[in-house]
Amino acid sequence: MTKIIYPIVFIVVIAVCVFVVFTRRNRGFAQTKKRAPVRITAEQGKIMMESGNPYILLDVRSKEEYDTGHIHGAMLLPDDEISEKAADVLHDTESTIIVYCRSGRRSAGAAQNLFNMGYPNIYDMGGIINWPYGTEK
Repeated sequence: MTKIIYPIVFIVVIAVCVFVVFTRRNRGFAQTKKRAPVRITAEQGKIMMESGNPYILLDVRSKEEYDTGHIHGAMLLPDDEISEKAADVLHDTESTIIVYCRSGRRSAGAAQNLFNMGYPNIYDMGGIINWPYGTEK
């Protein structure tokens, strides 16, 4: 009789262990927050802007670049000033923020910097050179 009970107990214990490990992994995955800004295309950015949901469009180029042309509604915050000025101009850390620059290099760094500063809803749209929808001065 004990020859039958031990294998059954062993199988039940293994099944419980597998179940516990599996459910903890899934629960942890579901509760995991994103660990980096989300990279989006100009087309996806345009859809977000037209959705009616609130957002901040952040141009992280220099003032001179911004003055030559920027996307309608963009706020200027040069990438080299983000650490010092973000808290002053981006009051709500939960805001959806779409970041762009000229080619995508500065926007990637600025988006990661903002994300590291506690802004979880950051979308890196890359460069204005990929924006086919027109700009304003």
